Amino acid sequence: MVSDLPLPDEKKLLIIYRVESGCLGPDGAKLVDRFCEFAQKKFASEYSGIIRWNILPRNSKTLPEIEYNVLGKKITHSQAERYLLFFDKSLEGLEGYLSERIAKYIEAFMSRS
Repeated sequence: MVSDLPLPDEKKLLIIYRVESGCLGPDGAKLVDRFCEFAQKKFASEYSGIIRWNILPRNSKTLPEIEYNVLGKKITHSQAERYLLFFDKSLEGLEGYLSERIAKYIEAFMSRS
């Protein structure tokens, strides 16, 4: 496969994950910005050779929960799957990992607040 990892940032898959404030309980609207900053720091090193993360509050229901970009352009779920297959990674597995980590980070964040 690709031997010259990590990739330059612009060639990495950018995963934008939008966090619903309701995930943080009844005071979620007040906490979601700080949680996203907290989670962003935690994700910074996750799969950092091929992925960049952007953890944001989901302030609009019109925006998708997860979005994928490469070279500054939005790509589809199937294009993201093909991209990751090039690195022997599964998008389904990565999405499961993302959900699991977000849940753990919410727990950690809420326990320190």
